[in-house]
Amino acid sequence: MQTDDLANLPLPARLAAMEALWDSLSHDPLHNPSPAWHAEVLAQRRLEMEQAVPWEETKRRLRSLADARQT
Repeated sequence: MQTDDLANLPLPARLAAMEALWDSLSHDPLHNPSPAWHAEVLAQRRLEMEQAVPWEETKRRLRSLADARQT
């Protein structure tokens, strides 16, 4: 199938072809390894999540600040 053949298909058929192509590429990690920087970004995000202040604590702090401003 050539690019022109795809361009002449109706939109739903082109989207289906794109999905099929993406599925065939994304399910083969041996031939499509993630770049090293992906692991670095994920590690950084995990660290940030571990260091995050829990929501209940955040709400308590905000209420305390709001109360202090009102007095």
